[in-house]
Amino acid sequence: MDVICFPNFLEYLTPLFFPGNRKQQRVFLAIFIELKYAPAQFIPHLTSLCDRYGFSPRMLETVRSKMRRLGIIDHVFRFNKSHGYQEGWVFSPRFSHAILRLVELNRHLRDRTDGHQKQKDRDLFMYI
Repeated sequence: MDVICFPNFLEYLTPLFFPGNRKQQRVFLAIFIELKYAPAQFIPHLTSLCDRYGFSPRMLETVRSKMRRLGIIDHVFRFNKSHGYQEGWVFSPRFSHAILRLVELNRHLRDRTDGHQKQKDRDLFMYI
């Protein structure tokens, strides 16, 4: 039986989220990889990554805030029981849910069962 090898998904996400900015791409990869291999996928402080990988705290904050807006990571507050009342950073389930919804939307948009949809799609082209 042949093994199917999937390319590293991060190779596609990194330039998509941070096009043309190699420094921000490096910070994104550092945060993602450190979270991925951290115990329980939980990091209390991201600032230690600046010293380890050699980027500025400002660059870290820029990338971290974009990752949070995209729903890739979440901040856990110390009042959260599931992480032992510790404050830190974890992967967010929002991003994976959004990808699944995008797949369903793509499947729905490609469906041609509605007879009126063809005319609606062509009208949409005329408005743009």
